[in-house]
Amino acid sequence: MEMTILYRPVGPKELALIEQSEYRRFPKRLAEQPIFYPVMNEEYAIQIARDWNVPASGSGFVTKFSVLSEYLKKFRVENVGGVIHNELWVPAEELEEFNDNIVGVIEVTKSFYA
Repeated sequence: MEMTILYRPVGPKELALIEQSEYRRFPKRLAEQPIFYPVMNEEYAIQIARDWNVPASGSGFVTKFSVLSEYLKKFRVENVGGVIHNELWVPAEELEEFNDNIVGVIEVTKSFYA
């Protein structure tokens, strides 16, 4: 089984929900969040966690996880800026199935605080 490593920058509220799942699942999106977007590299995840999550909520975290590569082929990779700004766009209604394709646990690799 080939796997792809993805990253997700999160704030403290989302991290608490991940913890409640024993680091196995990402929480459902809010009504105003139609897309779940993990990012394709740690550098971009660090930028978001440090530069967006910390000012917004006082802390930011980078999570790292593996997903079955074959499953990911159904989603588009979107570039939203510079060369490192690649995101995988997963419709919110498909997040449960996405979670089912995570292999292992979701790890916190970096933490940032105000």
